[in-house]
Parts: sequence; C-alpha cells; structure tokens
Amino acid sequence: MAKGMSVNNRVKQLRDQSVNTVPQLSIERAMLMTEAYKKFAGQVSIPVLRALTFKHLMENKTICINEGELIVGERGTGPQEAPTYPELCCHTVEDFDIMDKRDKIFFRVDEETKRIQEEEIIPFWQGKAIRDLMFAQMTPAWKDCYEAGIYTEFMEQRAPGHTVADGKIYNQGFLDFKKTIMKKLEELDYQQDPDAYEKQEELNAMAICCDAIIVYAQRHAAKARELADKEQDPVRKKELEDLVEVCSHVPAYAPRTFREALQTYWFVHLGVITELNTWDSFCPGKLDIHLYPFYERDIQSGILTREAAKELLGCFWVKFNNQPAPPKVGITLQESATYTDFCNINIGGIKPDGSNGVNELSYLLLDIVEEMELLQPSTNVQVSRKNPDQFVIRAAEVIREGMGFPSVFNTDAVLEELLRQGKSLEDARGGGTSGCVEVGCFGKEAYILTGYLNLVKILEITLNNGIDPRTSKMLGLATGDVTQFGSLEELLAAFKKQVEYFVDIKIRGNNIIEVLYAKYMPSPFMSIVIDDCIEKGKDYNAGGARYNSRYIQGVGIGSITDCLSAIEYHVYDNKKLSMDELLAVLKVDFAGHEKVRQLFLNKTPKYGNDDDYADTIMLKVFEIFHDVVNGRKTPTGGTYRIEMLPTTCHVYFGSVIGATPDGRTAGRPLSEGISPVQGADKNGPTAVIKSAAKMDQLRTGGALLNQKFTPQVVAGEEGVRKLKDLIRAYFKLDGHHIQFNIVDAATLRDAQKNPEKYNNLIVRVAGYSDYFNNLTKALQDEIIERTEYQDF
Repeated sequence: MAKGMSVNNRVKQLRDQSVNTVPQLSIERAMLMTEAYKKFAGQVSIPVLRALTFKHLMENKTICINEGELIVGERGTGPQEAPTYPELCCHTVEDFDIMDKRDKIFFRVDEETKRIQEEEIIPFWQGKAIRDLMFAQMTPAWKDCYEAGIYTEFMEQRAPGHTVADGKIYNQGFLDFKKTIMKKLEELDYQQDPDAYEKQEELNAMAICCDAIIVYAQRHAAKARELADKEQDPVRKKELEDLVEVCSHVPAYAPRTFREALQTYWFVHLGVITELNTWDSFCPGKLDIHLYPFYERDIQSGILTREAAKELLGCFWVKFNNQPAPPKVGITLQESATYTDFCNINIGGIKPDGSNGVNELSYLLLDIVEEMELLQPSTNVQVSRKNPDQFVIRAAEVIREGMGFPSVFNTDAVLEELLRQGKSLEDARGGGTSGCVEVGCFGKEAYILTGYLNLVKILEITLNNGIDPRTSKMLGLATGDVTQFGSLEELLAAFKKQVEYFVDIKIRGNNIIEVLYAKYMPSPFMSIVIDDCIEKGKDYNAGGARYNSRYIQGVGIGSITDCLSAIEYHVYDNKKLSMDELLAVLKVDFAGHEKVRQLFLNKTPKYGNDDDYADTIMLKVFEIFHDVVNGRKTPTGGTYRIEMLPTTCHVYFGSVIGATPDGRTAGRPLSEGISPVQGADKNGPTAVIKSAAKMDQLRTGGALLNQKFTPQVVAGEEGVRKLKDLIRAYFKLDGHHIQFNIVDAATLRDAQKNPEKYNNLIVRVAGYSDYFNNLTKALQDEIIERTEYQDF
C-alpha cells in the first residue's frame, strides 16, 4: 500500500479482501441466462427476451454484502468472481481448463462448474452464441487475415460498450425513466410510423429493465435488513439499517445524499456489466463534477465530513477492484491480457459551461488514488488551460508514486476532437475520455472499438508483393515487386493499396457483426441511460445513441516509421544496400548480418528525436491510415474513425512479424501507442513530445504516449514542477494524452528474477496499469526496454 496510507481500518480490510482473494469463474450467470432463454426464447420479441433475461438475473443472482461494506453489490457471487456470457461466447471445457491452469490472468474453475458447462451450458448455446454466428458469416479472406494477425476483432468474445455515465442518473430515478418510457409508448404512431412495432418492443424492454434494477436494489435492502436483525454490534447494526434505507430509495428514486449518489452509480454499473460484458466497462465519467453538489450540500448540512466522504470513496474504489474483466482466451487474451476492465474515472477538466471543473472533491479523489493503490478503477486527470497549476502539481505528485496513474489528458484537445466529429458544444463539454484514451460525449455516445490494425504487418506484406512470408499465403494484393520501386513514394503507394484492401475486409466483417448485435443482442438496460435511445425507441446496439462512432486502432506507428526511414535512408538516398539485399537480410532474421542490423539500429533517423526526416515519414503513414478509415459509415448510422493505441496488442502483433528494416528481430514487440520504438529516442523527453505533436492528434479519437523516468528525476519540488511543465508543454502542442512509468530498469529486472519480492509493483502498460508480476515476460521485457529518462 502507498506510503502514508491513511485509509481507515474498514477500508483497509475491504481492500485486503479485494487484493488477496483469488480470481475465480462463476457459472451462476450462465445458468440463469440459460434458464431464461429456455423459458422465453421464441415466445417474445428479442428486445423483450433480453429484458426478461435481465429481470431473471436481477431477481435471482446471489446478493452479496461483504463484512463492513457501505457500498454494496457484486457482479459475481462475491469479490473477484467473473461470470461468463454464453450468449456471446460459449467457452469449451478446454477453455475452462486453460483459464484455470494458466500462469497469468488465470481464473480458478472448480469441477462442478466444468460439469455444468459441459452438460447444461454448451448443449444449449453451441451454434447459437454470437461468436458462432459471427465466424459463420466471415469470409475466408477475413479469417485468413484474422489468423495472420493483420487485425483483431473486439467483439469476438466481448459485447459493444465503451460508453460513460453523465449526470442524468443523479437527477432521475428509474421510476422517472420508466415514466418517460411509458409516455413514449403512448405517443407511438402505428399508422404513420413503419417502425412503431420495433420501437414498442424496445421501449417495453426498457420498462422491464427499470423494474428489474429496482428489484435488484430492494433485494439488497432485504439482505441488509436480515443482517441487521442478526447483528450484535450496535455500530454495524446502524450501518446496515442505513443501508436498508439507501437501497430502498435508490435507484428507484434520484439520490438525495453523497452516499446515495455513489450507490446509485454502482447499481447502474452492475446492471450494465451484468446485462452484457461490454468491452471497456461502463464508466462514471466526471465523478468529481457529478458528485460535488451532493458533497457540498452534505458537508454544509453537517451529515457528512471530509473523512466520512473519503471512507465512502474508499469503499467505492474497492467495488471496482472486486470485478475482474470477464475471462478471455486466444487472440482476445493476447490483445488485452489483464484483469482490468478499463473503467476510467475522469478528474478535473471543465464543467458543462466550459469553466474550470476542478473542485475540492477533485483533490479528494487524487488522495484516494494515491492511498488506495488499486489497479481498478483506472483514473485520469483532465487538464485544461483553465485548470490551476496546483491541480496539475498535485496530480504529478500522485504520478510520482510510480503506479502509472493517473494518466493525463488534454481537455482542450479532447473538446476540439469532439467538435471536429460534429458534436454540439454542450455535449462535447460534457464528454471526455474512457477506456484507454478514447474520446466520447458522456451519456450520449456509443463509441465502440472494433479492433487493432497491424500497420507493420501490412508493410511486411507489401514488401513481399502481397504474400505473408510467415505462412507463404497470398493475403494481400499483388502491388508490385518492391525491388523495382525507385522511391519511397512508390512503396507508400503500394502500402496504401494494401491498407485499403485489408481495411475493406475488416470493415465488411465489422458491419456484419454490428448487424448481428443489433438484431440478436440488444442492451435495453444500458439503453435507458444513454441519450437518445428512449427518444428514438432504438437500442444502444442498433444506433440509438445520439452519436455513434466506430474506431479502428492503428498499432506500431513508431516501428513502421523507423522501418520506412531505414529504407529511404539506406536504400533510396544513400544506397548502402539494394532492396534485394535488404529483403535477403530480413528473410534470415539478420543471421550473419549483424553489421547491417547495427546500421539500421544506430545509423538511421528515428521517430521520437524531433528529426523531420523520420517524423515526415510518420506523418505520411498517419495520413494513409486516417484517409483510408475516417468517415466510412456503418449499417446502424455510425461513422468510422481512427485511434492510435495498442493495449497489449503490440506484443501479439510483433509475434507474427519477421525481422523488420528498423533492426528489430523476428517476433519482437512493436512500438506501443504513438511512443517511439523502445530505446530509439535518444534526444530526451522533450524531443519525443515534439515528434509526437507533429501528428495531427485532433483528427483522432485518441492517441497514447508513454514515457518512463527514473524516480530521481521527479524527486522533490523541482521534479514535480518539471513534470507539470512537460505536461503543459505537450498540451500546448495539441498532444492528446501522456502517461508515465516512474521506475528504473534495474528494479524491473530484479522483479523478473525475484517476483516474490515485488508482489505489489505496479507499472503502466498501455492505457492501463497492472501488477508487473501479472505481465508476460515478453511484455515485461518491452517495458524494461522503453527508454529510461534520467533528466528532462
């Protein structure tokens, strides 16, 4: 736990329980889901079917109130339990064995759970699950590209999600939402509106879900009453009686107090992640801004103290950490190998009127982040030019603790990105970031990540005239023999044709998957809290949100830049070797050609050094990727855009690529985010931000930049001030995001050798932090190899 840990004994005990409980798989949701489908499937419309299954879950799932809790509710039957979602991905028993026995990101699975899966779950869901339907519809070309690692597919095992709460859930109860839904039902025009029946079924489904979440809360109230009646300790008895009142009131009615507001959010959160396993968990958004009116009112009335608020927030923090991301297998695990569910809380930024959003609660949340030292929830600070330096300095002090969070976002850039996408000023000001680095309008947008694109693999295929050298399959187009090309521009023209070809294949698949979810997997509960689903009578998964964005994430921009820089510099400009010779060297993975490899590594202009030779190439690749993807439409009215982030996919993508012209040997990880290739940046952190800022990040939906400093660099007041100045400088250049690892490579190497000494060592991976011991060796090595700055 963090130095100076000052949380009280209650929070410490709950935190210890969360951290020390072994993650395990729960079969309860799968059983209840199967029961409901057997009872209702084919008897009602699909939206109502999904609502009735949600109601069945809320009425029957185990109610857990842990000892000492003030905020209640678990996704599983207890802390660190992950349910499965057989309607999306029906795991095999072999999958369960793998989850149980793997060294990293495991889930313990008992024999009874395996029996139920084999005898009850698989027989019903096999062939019906979305994953089965999805793969049945994919073309051979799509499957070949997927298996080759040209791209990944986010919805292979997880549902669309990636949305965030706004303030409406604190201003209305679910009885209010239901009243609005019933009014919309009364207004349906069955004579003139050909979609009236579909709207009717969706609205009916939403109404059922309103009732279901209220029942779920009331069951917690009943459980608290039962515990209170047995409780001998008068203090705990009173807490449980208070909990009865809280859960009897929210979320049926709008919260009245700070505590009720926290519990309201948590019930909504659990509803969303129980209904479906949304990729990138539901998020609270601007928690300090949403909660401050409750905090201020309760403090002034005397029913809350700062310490009591801190205790409640500590309990709230533990709830997130109790919920590991649902288990993943195969490529989905490789692209996101973590227990973290990517629930990301925004702190600071601006209020809906555009003014400074930092308040007393913002600083209290930063205290909680520092003292709790938990992986979940992820946290970020939103930094606007309107925010005081004091706030940025306090955030830098927390960052200096070395946990990799909070990450830091440029609020003013985020606002401009949203406005460029056509969002209204009011909605954009109410938005921010979630997941890793993604922008969206909170409470009003479905901004769904569809998968990663392996830019470096596409270059490798281009260099081989459409053939994947790893499998010898003709995966791409025959864009020409590169040994006959006379310039980088010819090579880039061929590369662009390949990008267009592979993006066409991916988006064709994406669009099919989008229709499958719209038709078979509506999410009527989540639709209640996202504008304008009720107004349209349309589900979140069918385009009901006010704004609908789809993102493809580009991976390896630093690596591909350095590859192309090496080709231009050594083949075309200085003619150190021919393209024939280059390809021959790559084919043998530099065996017997170490001098050539060193030439590529050390005598080539590299991205990340404020060198226009390399950075101009980066811009050309960025423009190709952006122009090929941006603006394409989806079947439910969405628009495709790009992001630049990898999660852990840069390791997986590197594993399917041979040697590359930047000097990288076969199978090694790619660069991550928009960061330079590990170790390639030689001119310090300011040169990196100047290179990165040359990319027009305002045309993305997010771009991730990692930097690593030794603890000595940020020591003392001077170190914190330098960190604050670096952040401000990058944001003046329109940088979108920056995050930091404050750790030296020697510590990380020792942690590899002696993991038992470093059980609590947390590092920044990509858009999230994780325990160093939870990472694969390849990912550990990649973080160690990132450039370690010892000065600014």
